[in-house]
Amino acid sequence: MAANMYRVGDYVYFENSSSNPYLIRRIEELSKTANGNVEAKVVCLFRRRDIPTHLNTLADNNAREFEDDSKQPASSEPQKHQLKHRELFLSRQFESLPATHIRGKCNVTLLNETDLLTRYMEKEDSFFYSLVFDPAQKTLLADQGEIRVGSKYQAEIPDKLGEGESDGRIQEKLETKVWDPDNQLKDSQIDQFLVVARAVGTFARALDCSSSIRQPSLHMSAAAASRDVTLFHAMDTLQRSGYDLAQAMCALAPQGGPVLCRDEMEEWGASEAMLFEEALEKYGKDFTDIRQDFLPWKSLASIVQFYYMWKTTDRYIQQKRLKAAEADSKLKQVYIPTYTKPNPNQIMAPGTKPGMNGSAGFQKVLSCESCFTAQSPQWYAWGPPSMQCRLCASCWIYWKKYGGLKTPTQLEGAARPSTEAAAPRGHMSRQEVQGAPPFTTSAGRAKLLAKNRQTFILQTAKLSRVARRLCHDVLQPRRAARRPYVPINSTAVKAECVIRLSKPAKPPVKTRVLPRADLASIVKELALQAPLRLVAPSSAPAAMSCNQGNQPRSASSLLGKRPFDSVGGAELSTNGRPFTSGMRTTSQSLIKRQKVNQGDSPTPVVFVATKYTRALRKALTQTEMRRAARKPHLPIKFKVLPPLPPIQPPRSSEPIVLED
Repeated sequence: MAANMYRVGDYVYFENSSSNPYLIRRIEELSKTANGNVEAKVVCLFRRRDIPTHLNTLADNNAREFEDDSKQPASSEPQKHQLKHRELFLSRQFESLPATHIRGKCNVTLLNETDLLTRYMEKEDSFFYSLVFDPAQKTLLADQGEIRVGSKYQAEIPDKLGEGESDGRIQEKLETKVWDPDNQLKDSQIDQFLVVARAVGTFARALDCSSSIRQPSLHMSAAAASRDVTLFHAMDTLQRSGYDLAQAMCALAPQGGPVLCRDEMEEWGASEAMLFEEALEKYGKDFTDIRQDFLPWKSLASIVQFYYMWKTTDRYIQQKRLKAAEADSKLKQVYIPTYTKPNPNQIMAPGTKPGMNGSAGFQKVLSCESCFTAQSPQWYAWGPPSMQCRLCASCWIYWKKYGGLKTPTQLEGAARPSTEAAAPRGHMSRQEVQGAPPFTTSAGRAKLLAKNRQTFILQTAKLSRVARRLCHDVLQPRRAARRPYVPINSTAVKAECVIRLSKPAKPPVKTRVLPRADLASIVKELALQAPLRLVAPSSAPAAMSCNQGNQPRSASSLLGKRPFDSVGGAELSTNGRPFTSGMRTTSQSLIKRQKVNQGDSPTPVVFVATKYTRALRKALTQTEMRRAARKPHLPIKFKVLPPLPPIQPPRSSEPIVLED
């Protein structure tokens, strides 16, 4: 009963999702809604996984400074990893959650330099915080309630002075004397002077127009004149006058009228007082936030002084009574029964034994991603669904409470041990079969969560390539690639390799090295074979073939281009009739329309395909087309040419498509 009874001020676990860790909150209020449900107004505490990534660097620096200042004992890497799960960040953010989502209690304390961090790991459900996170501003700041304990916060106490010794300091420069108890006045005379000072203050308020509006009655003016500000002014006047009553009375009412002294209670208006009460209800005694959001025209000292004077008024008594009445209507505690419903992430019924499934060469072993055990009474699905990761019962509870795993894994940027360590003997991991180490980069978590398909960089060894080819029916590489998380039966693969590698290998195929001519001889041969002028095919229109005979080829255009032979015989270039950049016909507009860049193309030649050249291409077989593409400088011989289509000159309105 006591464990399930939750009160105001308790730190509790809240569950907002079955597949996410618990939320840690502090109960501020427990109220009952109109439909009978209980809601909890809570303060949010955040984990490292909940804050932006760039703030983790500030948190790490703060942790290192704390360890150096408090002289913490050295801890191992797993302990440092688990300590980050115990660190929380307080916030000023409130939210309302159903009380039925509470899953248990925890203990959260402010980190002190006298504490040992390892003690938090020894206690169950124990957390600490030292920084405050602002979700709106995305900042991390030190908590205002920090206890300053340590050598750097201790005052240096000087040695005790003996009788008659002096430290050499001049007291007049260090202090200001405001009252001398050894004066010539009696106590009765001082009291009479204070009465005169109150009377002068009441008269000064009667003469002031603004004061008469705020205190319209004589009693209110007299009460305002009796406050501390008037008494302080009267005693300061006595000190400055050398405790001469006549001179002090003249100072209270100098020439021109009496001196009016007002405090913050009189300076503030009714609207400003209402704003202050509203801000005090929202922020409490956080005067910095009150000034920033509600009263930016007031100084911080003015707000603090007004607060302590406001507490002496009847308004404060009324507010206190209203809060007490509201507190009586609020719930003091609530009973939440233990949550016993099954989690949707369960992937195996309790009591069953993890089995082996899969075909030959694929035997799937259920292993925990944190402790790598293969035996657990209950398994839970964890991580991205495509990776099919799972946790045992104890690691699942640890992850739900602390928001991380006991040991870092692939999803947390660390290397996971080989599956062979968790699997039965005779199995090896997919990385071992393919000859590659597991993914071990420290910054892999963010990339892995963003791109699950690029988890591993495989560097295949020669033996792995041989195993793929020899044991194709046993290994089944395609099926293994679809299921990279399933271990492969290494015994069967090794046995098959031994059987097949024992057979004598076939003699290697003899290769013959072909001699290649040098570049100079190839250029000379191409220059001799290339014609000196372009001959248009007989099927080309007259407008397209004019001025072609007057265009000589430059030396640079001879390289890398096939000759343009006549189609009168059985020879023609596969790209059809040529079209040079020097033509002065209607085709010049086509070139401008296409915007051919002379710097991009190797030679200033554009080939215009016609219906006849397309028909010639279709007459070629695939083998002949490939052969022509490999050797574009050789002519193509056709056994049978297709009939020529009727020649129709292009119209000026019809667009002509230029194909490369």
